Amino acid sequence: MIGYIMVGTNDLDRAIKFYDELFKILDLERIETDDVCAGYSQKGGDGKVEFYVTKPVNKKEATIGNGSQVSFITNSRDIVDKFHELGQQLGATSEGSGGERPVGSGVYYSYIRDLDGNKICAFTNNK
Repeated sequence: MIGYIMVGTNDLDRAIKFYDELFKILDLERIETDDVCAGYSQKGGDGKVEFYVTKPVNKKEATIGNGSQVSFITNSRDIVDKFHELGQQLGATSEGSGGERPVGSGVYYSYIRDLDGNKICAFTNNK
């Protein structure tokens, strides 16, 4: 159903450096770059872009969507924790470290805000 996800940035070069490093933990790699955006795809996948970080086409300031979130499924809680830790090391802010939500559900989440304030989640259904 979803073709791709796009989040805005006000500093594309800074965002690219952030996502190039952060997405290594999720096995995503940048496969497209131009003056406006960068596109990321699964390593060894079909080569289709699944995530873009972009400067707004209307040339106005990029802003966050209140209530908006991009979530990436992972294979383990360890990856979820590493995603959160690495994100913070790269300058993201924590919106909630790894934990089951709700408690006892078996679903393990962590949340960060990227350098532009976009809310990004990593989660797993695995223990």
